[in-house]
Amino acid sequence: MPWRSRAKASPGMLVPLACIAVEGWRALADRAIEPNGYHLPGWALAIDAFARGRTDASALGAWSDAAPNPARLIGLIPAISLWRAYKIPLPALASADRYGTLCTPLLDREMPDDAAAALMSQARDAGAHALILRDVALDGAAMKSFARVLEQGGMRPRLLQSHARACLDATRDADELLRKALGAKKLKELRRQRHRLAEHGEVSFEVARTPDEAARALETFLILEASGWKAERGTALRQDDGDAAFIRRAVPALAENRQCEIVTLRAGATPVAAAIVPRHLDRAFFFKLGIDERFAKFSPGVQLTLDLTRHLCADPAVAMVDSMAAPDHPMINPIWRGRLAIGDVMIPLRRNDPMVALIHAAMMLRQRIREPARHALRLIRKFRKGRWE
Repeated sequence: MPWRSRAKASPGMLVPLACIAVEGWRALADRAIEPNGYHLPGWALAIDAFARGRTDASALGAWSDAAPNPARLIGLIPAISLWRAYKIPLPALASADRYGTLCTPLLDREMPDDAAAALMSQARDAGAHALILRDVALDGAAMKSFARVLEQGGMRPRLLQSHARACLDATRDADELLRKALGAKKLKELRRQRHRLAEHGEVSFEVARTPDEAARALETFLILEASGWKAERGTALRQDDGDAAFIRRAVPALAENRQCEIVTLRAGATPVAAAIVPRHLDRAFFFKLGIDERFAKFSPGVQLTLDLTRHLCADPAVAMVDSMAAPDHPMINPIWRGRLAIGDVMIPLRRNDPMVALIHAAMMLRQRIREPARHALRLIRKFRKGRWE
């Protein structure tokens, strides 16, 4: 019997994510040592309620018992069993996929090491021998806290896989950044394409911020996303009732707290590209992009990205933007030249535990088996989309 079933009877069993008090969760998000827009309650709870295959996560939660704020939530990880995450029947927990490829835990900036230690303790009490943190920022403050706690216990984190993805230093001047990244020749070509696009109507860039504005702009995005290659692959949000319900709940919920924008590029009255951009603390996240492929020869996705770059660089509240893109992404990598190290990390919960070695071996074996197939699939997709470079 997989460990996921045995854990249900454990005296230290985890509570459902939906049982975490939203007010305390929001307060923790405001104090987080490292931003993660996909762990905000408005986003994560919408996924937990609707997104097919991602519902009903558990919660690893850490509370402070110190004055003057006893019972304050200081750490949170939405979690699932290793069986559910990877179909590996071993006693471990993994951070739950919150749809965006970022699972960095929320840790209170005033006591991040205490929070990390308490989260590890709760995972141990639930019967886990290891905690798999998926898609975390490897050089981020949260990961450093876990590393310090492990070092104090004579242990160390084990890297399972890593990659670099594009990010934007939004503290820089946008035009200077774009000139350096793309060069005069490429920018001239993009201006020519924009002038050609303007023949279909004046080109405008719109930002929807309020819940009502964001809800209306989201419908435009969903139509655009479902009109192109994502629809052919069956990955457009609108194609799945659960995914559509999740995003329609999440976007207005985040917009209520100014934590999400929908940006749209139009030629006259016609939307040609749109994107969802969650925000948390000093960071923004380029979640998804949809384009009208009838205008593909004018590079509408790139045109929107240029405007988005200028928009975010002009906002003093934003220091960095995570592209959320796959490694070596052919569109965003040449534009946003910063790189963010992302990876999966195994946190051992017991020192000199042979089960930890077994879990690590199982994870590495699974990766060696799956990686060639993933690489082949990426090549096929690039070929089908004509994106060879």
